[in-house]
Amino acid sequence: MQAKSLMNRIMSGSLVLQISVGLVAGIALSLLAPDAAKASMLLGTLFVQALKAVAPILVLVLVASAIANRRASHTSQLRPIVLMYLAGTVAAALLAVTMSGLFPTTLALQMTDVDAHAPQGITEVLGGLLQKLVDNPVSAIQDGNFIGILVWGVLLGIFLHHAADSTRQMLADIADAVTHIVRIVIRLAPIGIFGLVAGNLAESGFSALGAYARILTVLLGCMLIMALFINPLLVWIKTRRNPYPIVFTALRESGVTAFFTRSSAANIPVNLALCERLDLEKDTYAVSIPLGATINMGGAAITITVLTLAAAHTLGINVDLPTALLLSIVAALSACGASGVAGGSLLLIPLSCSLFGISNDIAMQVVAVGFVISILQDSAETALNSSTDVVFTAAFAAKD
Repeated sequence: MQAKSLMNRIMSGSLVLQISVGLVAGIALSLLAPDAAKASMLLGTLFVQALKAVAPILVLVLVASAIANRRASHTSQLRPIVLMYLAGTVAAALLAVTMSGLFPTTLALQMTDVDAHAPQGITEVLGGLLQKLVDNPVSAIQDGNFIGILVWGVLLGIFLHHAADSTRQMLADIADAVTHIVRIVIRLAPIGIFGLVAGNLAESGFSALGAYARILTVLLGCMLIMALFINPLLVWIKTRRNPYPIVFTALRESGVTAFFTRSSAANIPVNLALCERLDLEKDTYAVSIPLGATINMGGAAITITVLTLAAAHTLGINVDLPTALLLSIVAALSACGASGVAGGSLLLIPLSCSLFGISNDIAMQVVAVGFVISILQDSAETALNSSTDVVFTAAFAAKD
């Protein structure tokens, strides 16, 4: 009985408080016992793997169930959410252009041993996305291809919309069952983040970031401005209400977890659980959250734009306003495909560099710089992307 009572208290306790304890404990362990901290990385790896394992099937059944049991009023809310996602991504790229102009950065392009394949044009990016659209469902779930999963979820939901009530109810019951499994996994977040923080700090530390402080400051500054000013402004324009309560809630409960998991896909269950706690329309957020993890990539747009303009400045290339605007559009389009490209936003940098005639050899050196600072850049990028999914969804899916 005592063990059951303790488990109930853990499951009902404040998850944010528990994560904070795990965060502090991880930092302390990395400082006091680095070897033990490295070993504890296994806890973080298992947590992220559990999230990644449950996320594909969760997205498939939730999207299919939401559309099969949808009401017209909820379906009509998806279009403006998608438009908000795209507007936010373009705004992020424009912000990055502005900040790069105000704080030009020179890179030390000396790394030449990066072995990675980057897409060579927007056609390749779009072609890769189209191929993922027609992936078979088993491969999509196995490989974590959320674009393909979304397609199959939408199609199943559409064609089951007029199925028997018992069939649609069974689909809803399966979605609820998977949701309960997800809740159990999410409650393990404090242990997982403890392992991630301890292991990462013990192994990598922050000493390697000193030489790249300026470019990292520009990147993180853009992401903070986006999270605290641009996103709230977009939400206020839509709702005419104070956006900061939902912004801070999303940053605290979604952004913190995403920062340490560094995976928008892994954070989908976290965002869905947060939307449920916020009492949003389930038929809307069940589709918009996994969709946002695929196309809402403001953080990626910032990374692509800032590093590309830093490369141009380093090489003495003058970037005029029309070219900067074109870069913003290309960065926004590329960012929407970042989740479908191995290596994420960093490997899309050569695509943007090609606008300025920068060779692929130089562009890949810029990618190498990105990998050096990725311990913070990638974490902050994921936190911005994932928390924004909740912020924009809440602007349209709040119950009256």
